[in-house]
Amino acid sequence: MKIAVLGTGMVGQALAGRLADLGHQVTVGTRDVAATLATTTPDGMGNPPYAAWAAGHPQVRLAAFADAAAGAELLVNATSGAVSIAALRAAGADNLAGKILIDLANPLDFGNGFPPTLFVKDTDSLGEQIQAAFPQLRVVKALNTLTAALMVEPKALAGGDHSVFVSGNDAEAKKTVTGILTSFGHTDVVDLGDITTARGTELLLPLWLRLMGALDTPLFNLKVVR
Repeated sequence: MKIAVLGTGMVGQALAGRLADLGHQVTVGTRDVAATLATTTPDGMGNPPYAAWAAGHPQVRLAAFADAAAGAELLVNATSGAVSIAALRAAGADNLAGKILIDLANPLDFGNGFPPTLFVKDTDSLGEQIQAAFPQLRVVKALNTLTAALMVEPKALAGGDHSVFVSGNDAEAKKTVTGILTSFGHTDVVDLGDITTARGTELLLPLWLRLMGALDTPLFNLKVVR
């Protein structure tokens, strides 16, 4: 499948690398190709710059958002939640129409430092805002409740015996996304319902952040026991 991963940070790199390893034709989308490749310093969390990662993944192409989206059958939103809608606008509504978007982003607001709060919550969600802004896009919220390493390699923790969630209005889109999650190694994919249920998974982030502090690691996940 031709997949565009929008976002060049740690999450985008993890998703792009894993999808490419699984045989998909992957293009990473960025706002400014030249600026992305020119960055030589690690990000704020110490992750290597995109150019260093790309050197080890020559099969993954880098392109501007619109170019990446135009050639894709499926898209992944791996941008920061604060810029997700702007990035998708840069990709172009015509390039998004009818396509599936796996939305990984969370509406994190770092305006008052760490831990962040959420800039949308309770009666709305970032997933819903994306769906409303791009009504022809088939948005599926998924993988926003765990760290990037476990998104793509769930068996690294407890043999993969933990849960992930999907939310979206389009049943076939959720089926396609569930297939991708299964190919990563996820064994318990819970369909929460329509896109409004993304409120629930986004609201898990305050708990997730406190757990990360208490456990002193991001390598954990939740399991729904039933």
